[in-house]
Amino acid sequence: MPSQEKLNEVLSALKELDEDSSLPKNVKNKIMSTIKLLEEKGEISIKVSRALHEIEQLADDVNTPSFLRTQLFHITSMLEVV
Repeated sequence: MPSQEKLNEVLSALKELDEDSSLPKNVKNKIMSTIKLLEEKGEISIKVSRALHEIEQLADDVNTPSFLRTQLFHITSMLEVV
């Protein structure tokens, strides 16, 4: 599967998380900034690297619910194969 298709899958998963009303606002803001970062024009490898860093910070945040961490780890694995 081409990299852009995989990236679109990741964006779709992140957008689903962003629509979850049970998430704290700071977590949603971090998810939205990751989405914007991935939607920017530029080299895919650089965008993926920056997004992985953002997601890692989010997974380490104490305000991140445990169910979200599981989803973030899944998104991380999706990004690692892009």
